[in-house]
Parts: sequence; structure tokens; C-alpha cells
Amino acid sequence: MTSSDPVTVRLFGILREQALKHDGHTTLTLEVEVSGTAALQIALSLGLDTDLIEGVFVNHTVYGLDHPVLPGDRVAFVPVGTPGPHRFTLGLYSAGRSRDSSAD
Repeated sequence: MTSSDPVTVRLFGILREQALKHDGHTTLTLEVEVSGTAALQIALSLGLDTDLIEGVFVNHTVYGLDHPVLPGDRVAFVPVGTPGPHRFTLGLYSAGRSRDSSAD
């Protein structure tokens, strides 16, 4: 069952460029399960290349792709290639490491 509160998804960097070439939408709204949907599943459903995703912001906090997205959340997929100091400041370094360790 999905909720009536849509999730807002934004794409940045190379993900944004790919979306512009594909369908022209870089900000989307979509419905997710009331119990939540992993950010990874959302990325796959949007046809995003997950190898290009460094982390995902959910409600202004960065997480790995395994983080659940709930109805009404605001989501932003951040691509690889964010400059070094910003990766630490934003928490992308930790988000990427949690993704790498989940593959073990």
C-alpha cells in the first residue's frame, strides 16, 4: 500500500545530465510504500546507474543506498565525483563506505 504523501526526488551532477538527456526531468515526485522503500530500489526504478551514486540525502541527512525512504521524504541522489573536502563535510565518505561494506 502506498501513501498519499509523495516523495520528492532530485538529481545532481552527472545523474542530472543523464536525466535531462533521457526524459528531461531532474525533480520528480513518486509514491512509496507506507513501510518505506530503500533508496536503492528508487534509484533502480528511475533507471539510474547506481555505480554513479555516492550517497543519498534523505531529509537533509546523507545515507547509503540501503536507507529506507518514507512517504513525504525529500530525497537527493548525489553522484560520485564530489570534490574531496566536500565528501567528508557532507558525510558522503561514510555513506559510500557503508555501501562498499554491505557488498562484502
